[in-house]
Order: sequence, then structure tokens, then C-alpha cells
Amino acid sequence: MVLWDFDGPICRLFARHKAELVAAELVEWLAGRGLHGLLSDRERASLDPHVVLRAVDRRHPGSDLVTELEERLTQEELRAATSALPTAYADPLIRTWTAVGSRLAITTNNSPRVVRSYLDGRGLTACFAPHIYGRTADLHLLKPDPHCLNRALNAMGAAPGSALMIGDSLSDLDAADHAGVPFLGYARTEEKGKLLREAGAEHVVASLEPLLRGLRGR
Repeated sequence: MVLWDFDGPICRLFARHKAELVAAELVEWLAGRGLHGLLSDRERASLDPHVVLRAVDRRHPGSDLVTELEERLTQEELRAATSALPTAYADPLIRTWTAVGSRLAITTNNSPRVVRSYLDGRGLTACFAPHIYGRTADLHLLKPDPHCLNRALNAMGAAPGSALMIGDSLSDLDAADHAGVPFLGYARTEEKGKLLREAGAEHVVASLEPLLRGLRGR
């Protein structure tokens, strides 16, 4: 069983619709409602829209404000999905793993609506459905909390040690560690690979090609 993070190992979601611009738009939206002071300077300067969303949720958990902000982020992610760049070798690796009988799931902090939209466009939905576990209204359960990994394991009746998670972030690594799932880091850049290794990732690849070749017996 293979658990995939979405943004990174499967595609570059914000390759053209930049994440930093989305974060800035969320900050502006809050400011336009007189909520500029809700965020710290560091949070306002963040290039990650999830940082903004989680900061607001920590201060107003379960509020209508958080619900509306999350929906705005989902809409921006849906826009990004239309111009996302597929990660090299991800599509054939997913199809090959499915063809040889491996069960696949997606465990992500992105909206499951966004994941389905992207997979539909690539003809990959059947490789994962219904096992797509993404952001829910309980934002405190986003990775590094292992909640979405545990949902996948429970739904598919799999033992943690029999699964593999492919992720590209420290939060993916932490979630896999907490869930007891072996982790394979995907690092598109040398810097990201160094961060993952320094955090304890034993196996990190810069490309998915070796996995595909190994699966095909080449």
C-alpha cells in the first residue's frame, strides 16, 4: 500500500498559480475585514497559504471566519489545479503500481476536491478512488498530525508497517513517523533533500524514475 502526498510527489500544484500570491491574497482579504492584527508579522509575510489558514484557525477555531477562509483557499487551489505541472514519472508510476495490484491512497493537506479535480484531468482518479484523504474542517488535524494517514490505513485495513508514504515535506515525514509508516522522501531540489535527511529521512530520491524502473524490473 502506498500513501502519496499530493502537492510535490504527484504534481507541482502552484507551479503557475503561485502559492505566495495566494497567501498574500488571503492576508489582504483578512485585512479588508479589519482583521490585519489577527496575524503576526511572520504569518503575514508567509509564502504558504496553509500558514495563514492555520493561524486563523488557532485563534478562532470552528468559526465562520475559518470556514470562509478555507473555502477561499480551496477555490485558489482549484484554480491552481488547472495549470499544475505533473511531477516527472508520477503518472506512469501510479499506473504501474496500480497495474501490479498495489493499493494507493492520497494523504494531503490540500482539499480533496482539488485532488479529484487534478486526477480527473489526468485520468488517474480510478487509481486512488475512493481513498483520497485531504483537508477537513478540523484544521488542527492537518499534517504533521497523522490523522489523514490513519484514515487511509483504517479504511484499507492495512498495517502501518506494510505501507509506504511518499512525501516531500517535513510535515509528511513527521506524520509518517507518528503513524508508524515507512517514509520515502521526494526532493526536487538539493536543499529540500538536505532538510529531509537532516530531519531523519533515511531514504530520499530526487526523481521518481528509479522507482518506476525498479517496478518494471529494469
